[in-house]
Amino acid sequence: MTILHLSDTHGCHHRLRDLPAADVVVHSGDFCMVGSEQEAIDFLNWFCDLPYSHKIFICGNHDDCLYGANIDGLDDNVHYLCNSGIEIDGLKFYGVPMFMGDCITDRQSRNYARIPEDTDILITHSPAYGILDFDDGINYGSEEILERFPSLPNLKVHLFGHIHAQHGIVEKHGVIYSNGAIMNADYSFLNTPNLITLS
Repeated sequence: MTILHLSDTHGCHHRLRDLPAADVVVHSGDFCMVGSEQEAIDFLNWFCDLPYSHKIFICGNHDDCLYGANIDGLDDNVHYLCNSGIEIDGLKFYGVPMFMGDCITDRQSRNYARIPEDTDILITHSPAYGILDFDDGINYGSEEILERFPSLPNLKVHLFGHIHAQHGIVEKHGVIYSNGAIMNADYSFLNTPNLITLS
């Protein structure tokens, strides 16, 4: 399976052209800039039209207009994961969004605690602490996500974004970690999307 990973497009999705072939495209949040419904609808129309067999997205901290939303009318191959999962070709994807309303309460901690132990591909907006999360002298990643990894024995890939300065892919202990942030740190240019191949 080949996964095209996007994140943090912040309203610039229409500038992404000639995207590479893949089996699944995943957007790990922050498709909006100011979080308006109009931005979200524009993104969804674009995302649903992408020529991929499976399309998965979650929300980031800029996508608050979808907090609590029940998104209807998506094509059968477009999956909105909000503390939920989907199985594709035997691989179990699970997505945890990053809504500010959850982050200022203990709900986000509960969301991370509910990640199923049989998850193969984890999608969050935040990185795990210490993995592609460093900017301005600070590790911004979530310690709670990091603490979940030992209880996810099937984990093959963690897809995230949020920290624009750390776009890239690293592999540690057999797990691929992908920061798919398309916008660079000062929003001046677009990074190349990450492409991940699982054997």
